[in-house]
Amino acid sequence: MVAAATAAAAPAAGAAPADPRPACPQLSRHLPWYGDNRAHLQQVVDERGSCAGRGGRPVAAFDWDNTVTKNDVTDATVSWALRHDRILRPESWRDTSAWLTDAADSALTEACGTDVPVGAPLPTSTRPRCTDEILEIREGGRTMSGAAAFAGHWDHRRTVPQYAWVPQLFAGHTVAELSSYARSARAEALAAPVGATRTLGTHTVPAYVRYYDQQRDLIRTLRRAGFDVYIVSAGSEPVTEVWSRGVGVDARHTIAIRSVLDRHGRITTWNQGCGDVPENRGEAIPYIDGKRCWINQEIYGVEGAAAWERQDRRHRPAVAGGDADTDVTFVGDATGAHLVLNRNKSEVMCRAYDDADGRWVVNPMFIDPLPPKPDPYPCSTSAYNEPDGSRGPVLRDDGSVVPDQEDTVH
Repeated sequence: MVAAATAAAAPAAGAAPADPRPACPQLSRHLPWYGDNRAHLQQVVDERGSCAGRGGRPVAAFDWDNTVTKNDVTDATVSWALRHDRILRPESWRDTSAWLTDAADSALTEACGTDVPVGAPLPTSTRPRCTDEILEIREGGRTMSGAAAFAGHWDHRRTVPQYAWVPQLFAGHTVAELSSYARSARAEALAAPVGATRTLGTHTVPAYVRYYDQQRDLIRTLRRAGFDVYIVSAGSEPVTEVWSRGVGVDARHTIAIRSVLDRHGRITTWNQGCGDVPENRGEAIPYIDGKRCWINQEIYGVEGAAAWERQDRRHRPAVAGGDADTDVTFVGDATGAHLVLNRNKSEVMCRAYDDADGRWVVNPMFIDPLPPKPDPYPCSTSAYNEPDGSRGPVLRDDGSVVPDQEDTVH
């Protein structure tokens, strides 16, 4: 009987041996994705993760604002700081940015006043004109009168002055202080109901932020599958670090605008450099091609001018996700899946809809998705952001022009 039982338990002749590899972590089936996007992402997890038995730790990289969260967490921190008088008066507003115009300097000086000492908190909570000027410059790069707030020359694929200006606004504070403001803003924004807004000066701004459940699940699944997951944001790094902890990503895996600190540990208007660009006034932030540079430098150890160039497949993320043109370069570098949340941003949506390698994954925003864009994206003429600020056609790797694309995922 023992022999018979043993024989019955033995595998049939020629049967394949059991697979010793662990089962791949699975994306939740309870969280809705558009079309077959979950299956596409799961396939990359299955093929590239530790469960595939390849060894090593593949990289996944995600933008933060409006990619992992709904709404911008740096803007939420600026909003909180303005309502709590946390912006310190600079000696001259021109000192806050290398590109700030005389018109912006005059507008900020007049609206914010000179009655408080240099280095003291501006009473922005009771001076709506000051708040208005700061928000208008941050949002649109212009003053409340419509004058250009920034002028001069910069590489439009490496920086945008109003993005670089936000950490510069917090000059004089310590990183710990800015982190505390971000924590207060985070608690407030997560408590506000979805859809809530508030009025600052004459500006209406979002009052809430939410983590996207699908992105939280994707990041958690990737990490369980052995991926090294990074956040790469054009926001202020201390602010982004406060929020990235909420999806299990630590400070070492969070890359954003890194301010140079003075000898007292206080934030300055200078930023750390990337590639062959040394410490600077905002010329090389994680923005469009700058995100590639920071990924190559900080994750793969590429030095010098080479950090701005596309690397070989072994030195590129397997998965990358974003929502805007600022993300198009590093998302396009991914070798397994290019995840894009549709916010109607022309250059990245041209790449996504063209789907040249069959690996682009387009999803509507998970909260309050946008309606269809009525006109095609002008991919063949003016969707590409040129370094000099002009617009041109989007080209494939082989030099051919991407045709105009209809907006079909919403």
